[in-house]
Amino acid sequence: MYYRYQPSPLGPLLLAGDEQGLHLIHMDAAQPWALSSAWQPAHSQLDAVSRQLDEYFAGKREAFDVQLAPMGTAFQREVWQALQRIPYGTTCSYATLAQRIGRPRAIRAVGTANGANPISIIVPCHRVIGSNGTLTGYAGGVERKQQLLELEGAWLI
Repeated sequence: MYYRYQPSPLGPLLLAGDEQGLHLIHMDAAQPWALSSAWQPAHSQLDAVSRQLDEYFAGKREAFDVQLAPMGTAFQREVWQALQRIPYGTTCSYATLAQRIGRPRAIRAVGTANGANPISIIVPCHRVIGSNGTLTGYAGGVERKQQLLELEGAWLI
């Protein structure tokens, strides 16, 4: 596994990936993070991810084109794939997301899977909001969620 710290308007991000793809974007990378002793500093391995994140934060990229390799259950991966189909600059509710994956009664499970997303920003869990239009929880903090939605010009429901 290779890792790199990426500066961003949200604060430093920890990126981690290998030949299979990107496994992790962690916010609050300035906080102590227990890196595995098997992890190695990235040289060019995460350049494409870094470049695309820079373009996104500069308002020049709406979609990402990097290989992803998130680790999770089949249900979590299903939710994370559905998140990637939420268009840039839009939001949807947890209930809508549950309907989109064919499990309309699994709203809480969808919320839990959304919160466990290891590749925030690129897998846009920030685009999911409460049914009443509120900015509900976000692993990176509600303030960062709001920043990302403002960057995208998203209209809140």
